Amino acid sequence: MSPTTPAGPTGTTNSPTDPTGTTGAATGARPAGGPARLSAVIGSGIARVTDNALGPYQSAIVRIGFAGTWLLFLLREFPHRRELYGPDGPWSWDLAHELIASNGAFTTLMWSDGMVWFEIVYALAVLSSLMLLLGWRTRTASALFMVGVLSLQNRSVFMGDGGDNVIHLMAIYLVFLRCGQVWSLDARRARRTRERLEREAPEGEGPEREAAARADRVGPLLWCALGFVLLVATFGGLVPGGFGGGWLTVFWGLWMVHGVWWAVHRIESDIRPRVLLDIVGNLAHNAALFVIMAEACLIYATAGWYKIQGSRWQDGTAVYYPLHLDYFSPWPALSDLMTSSGTMVMLVTYGTVIAQVAFPFTLFNRRVKNVLLAVMMTEHAAIALVLGLPFFSLAMIAADAVFLPTSFLKRLGGWAARARDGVVRRVPLGRGRTGSGQSEKGAPPSEKETAEQAHVGFTA
Repeated sequence: MSPTTPAGPTGTTNSPTDPTGTTGAATGARPAGGPARLSAVIGSGIARVTDNALGPYQSAIVRIGFAGTWLLFLLREFPHRRELYGPDGPWSWDLAHELIASNGAFTTLMWSDGMVWFEIVYALAVLSSLMLLLGWRTRTASALFMVGVLSLQNRSVFMGDGGDNVIHLMAIYLVFLRCGQVWSLDARRARRTRERLEREAPEGEGPEREAAARADRVGPLLWCALGFVLLVATFGGLVPGGFGGGWLTVFWGLWMVHGVWWAVHRIESDIRPRVLLDIVGNLAHNAALFVIMAEACLIYATAGWYKIQGSRWQDGTAVYYPLHLDYFSPWPALSDLMTSSGTMVMLVTYGTVIAQVAFPFTLFNRRVKNVLLAVMMTEHAAIALVLGLPFFSLAMIAADAVFLPTSFLKRLGGWAARARDGVVRRVPLGRGRTGSGQSEKGAPPSEKETAEQAHVGFTA
């Protein structure tokens, strides 16, 4: 809840014209239903999407899922990186340059056809994926992650198994998410900074404590370095599209927004610009979270309805054929076992279609949605094992994770924290670490922490 809409003693929201929150409470002041009730519902909905960045645990698990999937892919293909995306690939630099000149796609690998430049871009893609996975400088990491994904995938458009399309889209959406509110190094740094200031600074020195909390040196240096690179790319004509709605507009817009955010959060005399930016940031986050949900539903809906039109899906034999292709049979014995029963093939075929078509409609019932969500994730795990498509399955599971209930994600964080504490207790403790105490992963944030986690650290 933002500072402009404090809650009254009974939990009602006080408006600026009615600070007591009792205008509608008086008998006969307003009708119980009709336009007044509709206005209250609309007002409550607007306050909900502007005062908070919704789904902090869901956005964090999506961030971890896609960053981890892309990082594992880059590491797995490291020995073959030059054949996949580099100068040694069958899709030559000249062919890629011709295609990109026609479709206006963005890739930094078109800046040079040298091997050294390719190795630098690949290394930066790995580094940005690790940064986003850990939640270190999340805003910067998300933008660099998008650049790395676009650079490699747009260089060789025929490399991928379907999961690359999902990662391609989600890399863009992650830029607009506040995905570092929990389960990130940014959140831990903000929490430790608050604890240190509460111990050291007197209560009466509010401005000094706020200025110390916002002090950061790494962020501005990183922001300036990226601005210099962007300046060189702009005057060198390396980014296609120009400023007329092209990629230069996107990158300079992100750079300027982060700079304005950093500057406004250092204004101590007036809190209103900070509140306004928080509202805009919450709106962008919530809109991106909604788009991710809609994207997952669209993927399943289109896949299911297209399957219905296929004759092999109609007669219940479609699953049989990919299981007997050499390219999709890493475990031939397992494939033969699954296809040995015609009833099993029919059930899996029809079950896949039913689950994909029904999934968007189950979102209106929480229990049914959770059951079908578990079924879909299990199906993708089976696809990874049986058909040998691990990264496609991991990408889809990461997209499905946006629908996971918060209670389950908190419980999952608690399990991870206890596992980590068990490992920590077996190694010597470093300076500043404690062997006991509740982990920030397992403990749900307080109301104050939730409000502050929306803009932790420097925002570059």
